[in-house]
Amino acid sequence: MEISPGIRRIGSGLANVYLFEEAGAVTIVDAGVPGYWRALPVELAAMGRSLEDVRAVVLTHAHTDHIGFAERIRAERGVPIRVHELDELRAKGQVPGPAGLGRFKLVPLLGFLLFGLRNGLLRPLPILEVSTFGDGATLDVPGTPRVIHVPGHTAGSAALHFARRDTICVGDAFVTLNVMTGTTGPQLFPNFNSDNEQAYASLARFEGVDARLVLAGHGDAWDRGLQEAVRLARERGTAPR
Repeated sequence: MEISPGIRRIGSGLANVYLFEEAGAVTIVDAGVPGYWRALPVELAAMGRSLEDVRAVVLTHAHTDHIGFAERIRAERGVPIRVHELDELRAKGQVPGPAGLGRFKLVPLLGFLLFGLRNGLLRPLPILEVSTFGDGATLDVPGTPRVIHVPGHTAGSAALHFARRDTICVGDAFVTLNVMTGTTGPQLFPNFNSDNEQAYASLARFEGVDARLVLAGHGDAWDRGLQEAVRLARERGTAPR
């Protein structure tokens, strides 16, 4: 679906992939679940583009619901995969996934599990080759996003600021839908955070960043500005001791 001119989303909000088109070339942010591979050509065609136009997949972090089709597009199409240096081993399958579900409600949990089963979430392929980046880097990919390191969800969680699009992809640094509880609106995602207190502290990394459109890994787009989203996420989160 179209989010904004030149930006499309794969997924209904349970797990999101974003396509950014610039000058005929495409950057994919996150790779969702393996089953999204079927939807990718359709969304590219809606932009007037094809798999031939994809220049990079950039991961906000390397949880299994974000690496989805990354290895397939790398192996079959030669598209480079980029991830923060602290999530490199996780992307390669050498670090286990998060343990425990935390607080949940049965209906949203079952819905997410069913979604995962239908889309291959339990059979993710580790990424055999990745390129890494660090905090503050401006990536040489379509859209030239700037990296903001926001650890807590994972050690290498990163937001990607597409300044010319007035847009930021925050991954799961905070989300607009908790798929375990069904709660909507900007909020931290403690169910799968590696360090909840660090995730809360990392919200400070967004101070001074101007973006109208906020795209999270789970949930709908937020168009009331990054700073308002961060304020709400703080209100609903737990401050570090």
